[in-house]
Amino acid sequence: MSDLGSGDEGSSSQKYRQGMDQGSTEYDPGQQGPAEQELATKMLQIQSKRFYLDVKQNRRGRFIKVAEIGADGRRSQIFLALSTAAEFRDHLSSFSDYYCSLGPPNPDNVPEDGKLRSEMMIKDNRRYYLDLKENARGRFLRVSQTITRGGPRSQVAIPAQGMIEFRDALTDLLDEFGAGDEQSFKQDLPEGRHLHVDNKNFYFDIGQNNRGVYMRISEVKTNFRNAITVPEKSWTRFRDILADYCEKMKQPQQQTSLPGIGQQHLGSGGGSGGGVIPGTTTVSDQSHTPIGNNIHQQDSGSSLK
Repeated sequence: MSDLGSGDEGSSSQKYRQGMDQGSTEYDPGQQGPAEQELATKMLQIQSKRFYLDVKQNRRGRFIKVAEIGADGRRSQIFLALSTAAEFRDHLSSFSDYYCSLGPPNPDNVPEDGKLRSEMMIKDNRRYYLDLKENARGRFLRVSQTITRGGPRSQVAIPAQGMIEFRDALTDLLDEFGAGDEQSFKQDLPEGRHLHVDNKNFYFDIGQNNRGVYMRISEVKTNFRNAITVPEKSWTRFRDILADYCEKMKQPQQQTSLPGIGQQHLGSGGGSGGGVIPGTTTVSDQSHTPIGNNIHQQDSGSSLK
């Protein structure tokens, strides 16, 4: 297998961005935009780099976009079908084991091309070259993606120390969204909904994975995003709990309005009911009777003595 690139793990990011600007979107060369839905995302900080693993879905199925952002802000990315991502995860385990078996770097014993170990994956018209390499900055796994019919080559480079962390994050996404046939869907799902409250935006998106249908509720503010996933089987219970809280929040408002109504009745009668505790209007209307009864009770108590 010939060497891909110059050994600088970020060397192809500019060429890839140019390809993206020209309309090459790789996993699905068709149109992106409203038809593409983001299902989940994970962010990893490995040394000076940030990696984003995004599970997306479009008319052809689900896939994972892996984006690398370097310390200088350069961005490069590759696309993996879910089945390819599962194969890549397994390769990460074997590459990590091999890396752990290596001794410390020896500048006097570095392969001419810098490669320590290589593997290749094939998916339809795409090929992925996995090269564990070593240069003056250390050891890293370079993942290069090519298209047999031509087009820009894209690649990301994962520091060798972060391969296990990367594998674990990929495993979490595959466990949730499945690594089987990424084009199998049970039914047409409802369109997403949007709610704007004050300075917040809430997005309700319906998705589907190997565990069933679910609702993803995202809260989005400036520079902030949070989300929860609610399985379809619990939607009814989720709704009932919200409805119950809505009813309970109405009750204090109704009780707060009652004292004002009672005071208006007392005031209209000309009595001095301003200091009466709310809810005791009936006792206040018969205020003279209890006083008399108290006197009789006291007299009767005295006579008993």
